[in-house]
Amino acid sequence: MDDNPSRTVDISKHATILTGDRPTGPLHLGHFVGSLQNRVALQEVARQFVMIADIQALTDYYDRPEKVRESVYEVACDYLAVGIDPQKTTIFIQSMIHEIAELTMLYLNLVTVNRLRRNPTVKTEIEQKGFGEQVTAGFLMYPVSQAADITVVRATLVPVGEDQLPMIEQTNEIVRSFNRTYHTSILCEAEALIPRCARLPGLDGKAKMSKSLGNAIYLSDSADEIAKKVKLMYTDPQHIHVNDPGKVEGNVVFTYLDIFDTRTAEVEELKAHYRRGGLGDMVLKRRLIDVLEALLAPIRERRLQYAQDRAYIRNMLLQGTERTQEVAARTMHDVRSAIHLDY
Repeated sequence: MDDNPSRTVDISKHATILTGDRPTGPLHLGHFVGSLQNRVALQEVARQFVMIADIQALTDYYDRPEKVRESVYEVACDYLAVGIDPQKTTIFIQSMIHEIAELTMLYLNLVTVNRLRRNPTVKTEIEQKGFGEQVTAGFLMYPVSQAADITVVRATLVPVGEDQLPMIEQTNEIVRSFNRTYHTSILCEAEALIPRCARLPGLDGKAKMSKSLGNAIYLSDSADEIAKKVKLMYTDPQHIHVNDPGKVEGNVVFTYLDIFDTRTAEVEELKAHYRRGGLGDMVLKRRLIDVLEALLAPIRERRLQYAQDRAYIRNMLLQGTERTQEVAARTMHDVRSAIHLDY
C-alpha cells in the first residue's frame, strides 16, 4: 500500500487538519484505505483534529441515538487500533463542542436553501437513502454544520474523497460570505486533500464499500469472518471453469490484491495467468485471505485490548474534547467580535 498521504498538496504549508467519521458502527477496510492510514501519516507532519461526528450521524439516525452513542466507542477503538495516537492527534466528540452549533446557526444566514439543494453530495445522498420529499431540515443543512466543524478549529486542510469535494466548496463559499459581510478576514478557506486510493469497492463489486450495503470487511472481523466474506467476493462471472480465460478489470479480488498485497510482481504474474486461463478464483481468494489476515490480525488484537478498557477510551475522548473546546472558544470570541455580539 502507498503510505503517501497526499496527491498534490504540500502538507508543510498547512497548519491544521480536520477529519472525522460518523459513528454509525465499527469502521471497515474502506475507511482504512480512504482515511485511517492517511491520518496515521499526517499526525507526524501536521496538527490534526479527528472528530467523531455524532450530531451529523443523527441527521439520519435520529431515531436510533443509542446506536450512535455506542458507536462513538467503537470508532474510538478503531482509531487507536490502527495507530492514531491521542498524544499526536486530538480526537474529540462533535456534540460536546457547543460552538459548532452556534456557528452553524450564524452560517445559516449566509446560505440559501436552494444552494443546499443543489449541492451534488447532498443530492446524491438524498437519492441513495430514498428520502425524497421526506428529507429532514437537519440532513439538508448538514453541509453548513460541516462548515462549522472545519472553521471552528480553523482547519486549512481537510482530507476527503472526491465525492465530498462539493462540501469543501460550500464551506469556502460560506467563509468568503462571512468575511465579506462582516468586513473581516478571521476565517480562512480550506483545501481538500484527496488520498491516492480514495474509494475501495465493496465485496459485491459495487462502487463503494458501505455498512448500509452490507458489502464490507470490518477492522474488527475475525479470521473466519474475513475468510467467509472473501470467498463470496465478486470476480469474473464469465470465468466459470478454471481453464477459461478470466477478466482482471472489475475483478474485486485483483483490485484488493493491487491495494493490499505488497508482492506486486507476483500479483502481475497472477493477472497474466488468469487472463490466459488455468487459474481458479479460489486460489486467488485464499491468497487474499492470507494478505488481509496479516494486515488485520494485529489491528484486531489491539482493538480487543482497547475495547476492554472503556474508562480509558472515555478519558481519552474527554481530554481531546477539552483541548478542542479551548480552540473553539477562541474562534467564537473572534466571530462574535466580528458580528458585534461581544456584549
